Amino acid sequence: MTAFTLNFNSIKLTDEQFFQLCQDNRDLRFERNANGQLIIMPPTGGETSNRNAGLTAQVWIWNEQSKLGKVFDSSGGFKLPNGADRSPDAAWIPLERWNALTSEQQQKFLPICPDFVVELLSPSDSLTATQKKMQEYMDNGTRLGWLIVRASRRVEIYRQGREVEVLEFPTTLSGEDILPGFVLNLESIW
Repeated sequence: MTAFTLNFNSIKLTDEQFFQLCQDNRDLRFERNANGQLIIMPPTGGETSNRNAGLTAQVWIWNEQSKLGKVFDSSGGFKLPNGADRSPDAAWIPLERWNALTSEQQQKFLPICPDFVVELLSPSDSLTATQKKMQEYMDNGTRLGWLIVRASRRVEIYRQGREVEVLEFPTTLSGEDILPGFVLNLESIW
């Protein structure tokens, strides 16, 4: 099953209406691109879901030890500066950015772009569309992003102001200076 994009040119959902649509349809995963088109994404299969959970768990455990920020799973929504509403498979923001949000902002889709994002390509995802999404994150302020392609055991690393780096068959990934001290073990992801 693949994602579907609905054209909403004649209907402009407010941020509040989009949030409520997502709350009313919790069994569906929605994103909204910068043009306001609604993207309905299928749920992942068991294997991908399990790998996503393991990936998020590794980031969460590191963050629990470092206490440097907040970690979000694939159901967390972010309102990017370009107007898109996205939900990366895993994301992280520094604590000072979280604390700068109001309590109401913390309860809804966060009106910021994550500093760190991970997308784990599932069998139903388009590589090209996911690469464009990764570039959208970077264009909106993400500082470090990983696109993990399990089928080929390849990782694309996205960094601000640099060309995409492609790693073939890596066993670990470094959080660099964005997530200091974090090392993702890819053995459990592959």
